[in-house]
Amino acid sequence: MLLRSVLLAVQALQLAGALDLPAGSCTFEENTCGFDSVFEFLPWILNEEGHYIYVDTSFAKQGEKAVLLSPDLQAEEWSCLRLVYQIATSSGSPSDPSRLNLYMRFEDESFDRLFWSAKEPSDSWLIASLDLQNSSQKFKILIEGVLGHGNTSSIALFEIKMTTGYCIECDFEENHLCGFVNHWNPNVNWFVGGGNTRNSNSSLPQDHTLKSELGHYMYVDSIYVKHFQEVAQLISPMTTAPMSGCLSFYYQLQQRNDNIFSVYTRDAAGLYEEIWKAGDPGNSVWNLAEAEFSAPYPKEVIFEVAFNGPKGGYVALDDISFSPVHCQNQTEHPFSALEASCNFEEDLCNFYQDKEGSGWTRVKVKPNLYRAGDHTSGLGYFLLADTKFTSQPGYIGRLYGPSLPGNQQYCLRFYYAISGFLKMSDTLAVYIFEENHVVQDKIWSVLESPRGVWMQAEITFRKPMPTKVVFMSLCKSLWDCGLVALDDITIELGSCWSPEKLLLPPGECTFEQDECIFTQERRNRSSWQRRRGETPTSYTGPKGDHTTGVGYYMYIEASHLVYGQKARLLSRPLRGVTGKHCLTFFYHMYGAGTGLLNVYLKKEGDSEESLLWRRRGEQSISWLRALIEYSCERQHQIIIEAIRGMSVRSDIAIDDIKFQAGSCAEMEDKSQQSSGYSEDLNEIEY
Repeated sequence: MLLRSVLLAVQALQLAGALDLPAGSCTFEENTCGFDSVFEFLPWILNEEGHYIYVDTSFAKQGEKAVLLSPDLQAEEWSCLRLVYQIATSSGSPSDPSRLNLYMRFEDESFDRLFWSAKEPSDSWLIASLDLQNSSQKFKILIEGVLGHGNTSSIALFEIKMTTGYCIECDFEENHLCGFVNHWNPNVNWFVGGGNTRNSNSSLPQDHTLKSELGHYMYVDSIYVKHFQEVAQLISPMTTAPMSGCLSFYYQLQQRNDNIFSVYTRDAAGLYEEIWKAGDPGNSVWNLAEAEFSAPYPKEVIFEVAFNGPKGGYVALDDISFSPVHCQNQTEHPFSALEASCNFEEDLCNFYQDKEGSGWTRVKVKPNLYRAGDHTSGLGYFLLADTKFTSQPGYIGRLYGPSLPGNQQYCLRFYYAISGFLKMSDTLAVYIFEENHVVQDKIWSVLESPRGVWMQAEITFRKPMPTKVVFMSLCKSLWDCGLVALDDITIELGSCWSPEKLLLPPGECTFEQDECIFTQERRNRSSWQRRRGETPTSYTGPKGDHTTGVGYYMYIEASHLVYGQKARLLSRPLRGVTGKHCLTFFYHMYGAGTGLLNVYLKKEGDSEESLLWRRRGEQSISWLRALIEYSCERQHQIIIEAIRGMSVRSDIAIDDIKFQAGSCAEMEDKSQQSSGYSEDLNEIEY
């Protein structure tokens, strides 16, 4: 193992704070501080000399894992969890590397949330910094080490530390520098200043935190600069929770004219944004700087100094802090994803139309065997444009979104459905309207689409100036016009394709990759099938999935079954918790011979299953939403059962399953609650 090379550095780090460890922290000197190995898995081994715990292939096989569980914790204030670890392996790049995962287990949830994961091997210790948002919920930390391929694979934990504050804050008094790292440059680098680095002949300052010889700070000096514009970068940990507010720090500049000191943010895709630049001449006192910092998705802060030559002096940095309150010089209204999104259930939200006339109408239809309802629930409101009854030749309907601050990257998602057009191209388009320049830039338009199916569109865009999103529906000729429907518009900061947006939360399943936590029960030799597009039999089954319109869903193919035959999906065993849970999913029951769809609760130790919800017979050509509220303090399973009806037109489909802690109190259709078991066709007025 490659552990001994890091012990001296880690011992200094551990001893500095071992006398007063906060809750949720441990240096593994004599014990595991209340962190326990979970019995069902490999044990974490405490090194005989202290300093760390580990698991390796000398005691286990590839693929086996060790799980460490913390005592009950609570973060009533924003906190930072730091993990000092090492993943070591034999030489080469194994296709199946070891992995270290960290989960959060909340007391009222049946699923553990994957919070962080690492698999990169190293020959020294690494630091992970994880932001914990303040919450009154109690939780446990679950650390899972999974051994990969290799005869000498090992995973070690040297320290776990949970402290109040933000992970991007630092006074540089700790040996691990709060997870800040210097981007190495052959000539200019950031170093730790203060302490023994300063003597009576030094031009370097005292630190700002302690204002004495004992304190520390970071500095970069130009003495070894050899080229014009040589750059030194000090990089913060990447944020792991959304935050917005004021970033402040203290700095000193020497020889201001020969260096450029700037602060940038950088996201996971490498996109830089300057948020501050030194403008005052250098002096020998600590200056306070403030910069507006917004990180709705993972970002890191980069303190960058560019020197023009070897006489550029030095730049010193200390006491980086963050406040969720915006800086005093903040003038622009911050972006709110809630204000920029709408499902049209109550009104148009912050969207509006041209004053000349209303091109879009908010409607609510009765979903039945001929017409589909909205995308949100199948029973709610959506926007409709370009009908044959209201459109005129040359008709254009524009829907404007709220103003969006400039110089930000946005992800626009919405659902649309089109039917009745002879020519579909450009019947619906999205433009970006730059307010200051009255310029409209088309960023998306319909080329071709399955008719009558709710389709998802995703668009990532970025503009330097304040903008608005404009949805435009076009009817060139009265005889070409059909129906254009729009629903569930969301606008978020960041790329639509960033990893954190693509990863589904625990307890959610769209069936896009696999069957998630569900498995088939095959005792009746019948099964659910995963499919995309239409089902093989006409006049039954969906035309597309609910998630995107072109993705996957689960269904039973009635032509392969006989009347009364069952197909059952079983969830994996779920952890029992106190309080209510809400299970939501979308179902499709269209066809003259449609049978039954049931949801059962199977408690550990019980031989009988409890019926939670049922639908019988043909319901609608639309996807409809089910909301099921239940409570269970024991380990349990959820079972989804479909029963074939009297004819081959009995395909039943499900999609977009979601488990959530809490009640289904805000559901819109009370008849779909777990109590009632209504088996009639859903009815709702126009």
